[in-house]
Amino acid sequence: MINPDPALLQAASEVRLKAYAPYSKFPVGAAIRTLSGKIFVGCNVENVAYPEGTCAEAGAIAAMIAGGEVQIAEILVIADSPEPIPPCGGCRQKIAEFAGQGVPVTLCTTDGKARDLTVADLLPGAFDSHHMDRAK
Repeated sequence: MINPDPALLQAASEVRLKAYAPYSKFPVGAAIRTLSGKIFVGCNVENVAYPEGTCAEAGAIAAMIAGGEVQIAEILVIADSPEPIPPCGGCRQKIAEFAGQGVPVTLCTTDGKARDLTVADLLPGAFDSHHMDRAK
């Protein structure tokens, strides 16, 4: 049985209710804990010029950066879905930019299902800055 971190679960659940999702009707919340222990949240924000919206994970990462932090220690994502939803491909890359491959990722549903992964599970073979070493 997976027991999501209560503080992250509460933070992601609360921000999910603030999502702006008039087109998909699919609100998503994300909460990030940084190495300092601070929690940053984000929710999806849609736009009529679809797909110009912002994912919950990207919003949480932006809040983390705006808050002066740059390293994810843990992330939790929640949505009202039959099974825990994984981040989209773009958000997987965004998460990998600020998290090590072993960082825990917890995916949750609003009815209590949860799945634990790592960043490496989400994005094996992630593109990172060392791939650009010859460009320097």
